[in-house]
Amino acid sequence: MKYLPRWALAAGLTLAALPALSQTLTYLGQQIVPTSATFRGLPAGGLSSIDYVAATGHYLAICDDRSDRGPARFYELALDLSKFRRSATPGDAGVSWVNMTTIQDLNGQPFGRNQVDPESLRLDARRQLIYWSNEGQRMNTGLQNPTLRRMHPDGRPAGEFTLPAYYLPTGSAGGLAAGDTGPYNNLAFESVALTPDGKSLWTMTENGLAQDSLPTAVGRGSRARMLSFDLDTGKAGAEYIYDVAPLPFPPAREGDFATNGVPDMLALSDHEFIVIERAYAVGAATPGVAALNQQPTSNTIKLFKVDTRGATDVSGWTSIKGREVVPVKRTLLLDLSSLTHDDGSVLAVDNIEGITLGPVINGKRTLILVSDNNFNPAQFTQFIALLID
Repeated sequence: MKYLPRWALAAGLTLAALPALSQTLTYLGQQIVPTSATFRGLPAGGLSSIDYVAATGHYLAICDDRSDRGPARFYELALDLSKFRRSATPGDAGVSWVNMTTIQDLNGQPFGRNQVDPESLRLDARRQLIYWSNEGQRMNTGLQNPTLRRMHPDGRPAGEFTLPAYYLPTGSAGGLAAGDTGPYNNLAFESVALTPDGKSLWTMTENGLAQDSLPTAVGRGSRARMLSFDLDTGKAGAEYIYDVAPLPFPPAREGDFATNGVPDMLALSDHEFIVIERAYAVGAATPGVAALNQQPTSNTIKLFKVDTRGATDVSGWTSIKGREVVPVKRTLLLDLSSLTHDDGSVLAVDNIEGITLGPVINGKRTLILVSDNNFNPAQFTQFIALLID
């Protein structure tokens, strides 16, 4: 028998029913891993998603290293939430790196340098598969299609979902020329969600497709697409529009990088989701950042509850321009800038990109967030624990 990690040997388990989500999320605490951390000789960071494995109490987290500092990979982690602290300087006690697995291409080989951009994963214990997204790229060096793939728990390939053609980038590198189609650069699939019934997989573009809307800016939102797949047939299914909010603040200097987008989502049912919106602008100071000796960058993280009921199914629509579309309903659950530590200081959030339901504590389910440090010494890997009341 081929070796499988202990967390993958839970094929007989069914996904537990998820809690009805109220409007109250309580801050339990955080832990922070410095960017200097390493595991098995490689930088330990770039965590772009997180998924709880109930069978072991551990977590899987994909690394968005483009096979640059090391092979494309995902980690197995252990988090001891009893050691999380409502403090601006909590340390990293309770965060343990357990294992690391290389992600293989469709030929069963490690990806070459800059040939992949892993962004999200979800474990399907019933089928003993992991679904993961690759954002692709739209650069002067060439166009790489975004992909949504399956792999075995040991990283071996297990196939690829066929995307509708209008998700594939065509035209200019920037995506802003007339006639361009597909996602803008670095604004494709950063999210993967698995419905609790195990029937459907969802992903979402971080912003709109080039043929649908412009990317976000101050005073301008973007019309992202939510796309589903039937896990029994592998075929694309319902598709909806999610309206990403405008960028809430400009960068300190005109022309510097700034964006608002969707880096991950979590399925609560076949029609309800929690979606992260993450806004970032270079040089816009955030309260609490100085306490961590970070550069004056800004991240604003908001969690929204999304309901697809009543929204227009746009599956098969090459473009939504000029057409009447009812987007999904989105309701603000939490603005993380409202959270404070025990001493009253504001929680400083980094580049939050991953979300998962965690273990039950005192009869209540937890919600776990993780940040992608971009392997930048001025950033950090941050784990945040919330309690669902």
